[in-house]
Amino acid sequence: MTEQLDPVFQIQRVYLKEASLEQPNSPAILLEQESPSVDIQLGVNATPVADGIFEVSVTATVQTKIKDKTVFLVEATQAGIFEIRNLPQEQMSQIMGIACPQIVYPYLRGNVADLIQRGGFPPVHLSEINFQAMFEQQQQQQQAAAEAAEPSVVIQ
Repeated sequence: MTEQLDPVFQIQRVYLKEASLEQPNSPAILLEQESPSVDIQLGVNATPVADGIFEVSVTATVQTKIKDKTVFLVEATQAGIFEIRNLPQEQMSQIMGIACPQIVYPYLRGNVADLIQRGGFPPVHLSEINFQAMFEQQQQQQQAAAEAAEPSVVIQ
């Protein structure tokens, strides 16, 4: 008799893993009247911690510049520890690439805005992210890269 195991998805903890704020050109850059350009980069990472336990982190890098000088640079990583068990393998990557980042990301948004504001700047609010679209785009890029790497064989 085989025992059917119920799927498990639980949040163990959400935490700020890393945060830094750099203002390498202060105080002179603060006197500039020109509006800075803002560049925002996001990344998602999933790492097994123990059997059925995973850390999923979302990293944001926010850099503002006036001309070629950095006004400020913020790097922050918000992470969560999740228990995920008894799910088919194809669902695991979706859970860790979509569901977990959606849980962690609002905390990251708040921490980034707070850190920037505490640095003496108006807060930069990270926009909402469609992690499903981001995940699907990454899957398509990986598939295209794998197809491009396959050697082509010509039979005559």
